[in-house]
Amino acid sequence: IGDVFDVGKLRYHKIIIATDADVDGAHIRTLLLTLFYRYFRQLVEEGYVYIAQPPLYKIQKGKETWYAFTDAEKFGIVGEDDQTDEGVEDGEAEAIEEEVEETTKKAAAKFRIQRYKGLGEMNADELWETTMHPENRLLKQVTIEDAQDADKVFDILMGTDVASRKSFIQSNAKMANLDI
Repeated sequence: IGDVFDVGKLRYHKIIIATDADVDGAHIRTLLLTLFYRYFRQLVEEGYVYIAQPPLYKIQKGKETWYAFTDAEKFGIVGEDDQTDEGVEDGEAEAIEEEVEETTKKAAAKFRIQRYKGLGEMNADELWETTMHPENRLLKQVTIEDAQDADKVFDILMGTDVASRKSFIQSNAKMANLDI
């Protein structure tokens, strides 16, 4: 750390952060990005830090298997449409919603959908195939902007400025993806 650190002596040229695909994993990822940004910034600047993107869902139909990384991808595979009620009167909206729910249930019944709660829930073969295998995995290279954003969030949430923390929570609470 600091003056002792020499990026030229790296044995590996990819440092991959692999955390769960839920809100807890996002928190851990933020903490790790802050660590790299504050103490090993050169690794981030030179493009050595990556984030593994594990899937949220495993979807099976017969012998076919798909992995979805977002709800939208899952809906695309299963055939669920993201429908809105625009231009529909109140009485009609409920009937349409019930019809869409029934269609969704029928489409989903043909599929076996497993939601991963974390990397530890996957068996070793699934973890290798989806998150670790160099030919299949999805990696996001961390940029200095990613690390700076993580550092700012860390400072706000863990710092001593209560007003900033309260403001941040209030402004971001509406768009939070709660994983309950």
